[in-house]
Amino acid sequence: MPNQLAQSLSPYLLQHQDNPVDWMPWGEEAFDIARERDVPLFLSVGYAACHWCHVMAHESFENDQVGAYLNEHFVCIKVDREERPDIDQIYMNAVQLMTGHGGWPMSVFLDHDGRPFYAGTYWPVIAHGGMPSFPQVLDALVDAWANRREEIADHAAEITEGLRQLAVGTGETADKTPGPDRVGVAIELLLKTVDGTWGGFGEAPKFPHATDLELMLRVASRTQDSRLVEAVELTLDKMAAGGIRDHIGGGFSRYSVDGKWLVPHFEKMLYDNALLAEVYTRAMQVTGNARHGEVATEILDYIQRDMVDVSGGIHCSEDADSEGVEGKFYVWDPAEVIEVLGEERGTRFCQIYDITESGNFDGHSIANLPRSIADWAEQLSIATETLSKELATDRKRLRVAREKRVKPQRDDKIVVAWNALAIRAFSIASVALCRDDYLQTAERAARFLIDSMRDSKGRLLHVYRAGTAHGDAFVDDHAIFADALVGLYEATADPAWLVEAVSLAEQLVDRFMDVRDGGFYYTASDSDSLITRNKDWHDGSLVSGNAASAMVCLKLSRITGNSRLLDAAVGTLRCGETVIRTQTRACAALISVIDELHHDQGELVIAVGQRAAVPEVARRVLGGFQPGLTVVWSLPENGSEDVLPNNAAAVSPVPCELLEGKVSLGDAFTLYRCRDFHCESPVVDP
Repeated sequence: MPNQLAQSLSPYLLQHQDNPVDWMPWGEEAFDIARERDVPLFLSVGYAACHWCHVMAHESFENDQVGAYLNEHFVCIKVDREERPDIDQIYMNAVQLMTGHGGWPMSVFLDHDGRPFYAGTYWPVIAHGGMPSFPQVLDALVDAWANRREEIADHAAEITEGLRQLAVGTGETADKTPGPDRVGVAIELLLKTVDGTWGGFGEAPKFPHATDLELMLRVASRTQDSRLVEAVELTLDKMAAGGIRDHIGGGFSRYSVDGKWLVPHFEKMLYDNALLAEVYTRAMQVTGNARHGEVATEILDYIQRDMVDVSGGIHCSEDADSEGVEGKFYVWDPAEVIEVLGEERGTRFCQIYDITESGNFDGHSIANLPRSIADWAEQLSIATETLSKELATDRKRLRVAREKRVKPQRDDKIVVAWNALAIRAFSIASVALCRDDYLQTAERAARFLIDSMRDSKGRLLHVYRAGTAHGDAFVDDHAIFADALVGLYEATADPAWLVEAVSLAEQLVDRFMDVRDGGFYYTASDSDSLITRNKDWHDGSLVSGNAASAMVCLKLSRITGNSRLLDAAVGTLRCGETVIRTQTRACAALISVIDELHHDQGELVIAVGQRAAVPEVARRVLGGFQPGLTVVWSLPENGSEDVLPNNAAAVSPVPCELLEGKVSLGDAFTLYRCRDFHCESPVVDP
């Protein structure tokens, strides 16, 4: 008989509805039952595309004996970390405090007040490699609960106090805003950790670290520091050549288990691909090298083709496993390639993409490029452009053939913050890569979030699936979406997007900001309370909540002149000064906010005579990476001091003094460059 998870909307929770474990969703009912039975709670947190979550599920949660033991001695709670990142953040901090490391599946044991007293990640069902078995862990905890309850209570109290201190994590708020020197310190630290051979940062396993790469490109665009450009290009080129990139279908896997980017954990996450699409686009803008734009195009084409919901929202992820085997969907044997492409083209493809009889992964081959296509073109005495086109045709044919395989499961949830990252990437690429379809994808997704992911009071919700939006939105949902809407406004000149962005920023300040010490809490003041209210400072899978909030408040303060938003941004940097100073390598996105604050490039008002001219003007004027530049459009229908929305009767306009008196003076468009409260002479039809 299915357990309570059968009522869930989450694909991850639904995977566990038929377990012999009597799983319950997070909620007061579970804690009430635990108090009534006087047993501890077992909290298991994972997500649908997580390989080791599947392993532990098959070994332990589908095991009748383990299930019976859990049901007898614990109340068991299953949480999808993507639905409840607030729960995941707090208890992952507990895992890291207790063990020194983290990961998923996350396994935490709680008392009746939700305080953690023991935690870990994956435990095998049979002990091996010095790791205790999951049943051994359960036996020890049952004994401790029965015979050493006071010791458990003391430990839980100590850990919970540590979590509360960690949640704020900053010490005293600084008197001064972190200066531009912090950017230089962060850059030097980044350069010291770059792998000079294979790119990336540190040793295996290797993650893309998109926020680090974006910070380096941001500074490189201003300083022309060749060290930064070389480090970023090395990393991007090595990732693009490696097996972490799906050369057949587009997109990138979560991370590489080795230092050469060859063998990935094969799950594909929307947030990784959105962040990487933006980084590759920015790299093209900074360096002028088209190959980076080609990788960005492959990523965005993959998202458009495989991940967009019929509603316009974008799905979360694709699993690492199919038919119970990790990577089975993605690997190839030479005979399979030759069957699709024929002997001559197939043999050549296998040679170029390292597909061999012996294989490079469990007897099969992950497609990768040990040598560049240009090198192969020279060796084969064929023009590089010709070889590239032929290989693109081959990859498309292989992708079509691969579609006949059993596909990995897709998590078709729609999460606001993740969609916002994609909206931003599509918006930027639409201008930089001259792709109108990318802009349409971005606008459709944004409209879906605005129209379909609100509660009855008009507040943003976090997640949508199967026709239902639910769960309070978090700080990163609001902040990253607001920033994405600023990007959409820059690409389209449509002031309706700016109106929505300002509304979300006001929600941030009203419901998430710590008015006493500065910074933003991860959860809203009117959301469900947990054992602590966390502040998110460190970049992880996404940009940190405080960095995203400070950045969009800073940008919007410059467009609107709203000092409250500027104060919120500066207050966040002051509140986070200790984290920025002592944990610099973990908060590149906050460093980017410091860079944005101290390297203000002024304002650019783009006045056009007719709205139809906007796409071409945007590509001409905004095609490069220009961090620190504030962009405002003046359209024929704008008022003198307002950025008017399309539905002006329904939505209040956003005040913008920059627009006063600025109209197009020529047939095409006019640029007004302003800085420090004065504007230069207008440049007509440049």
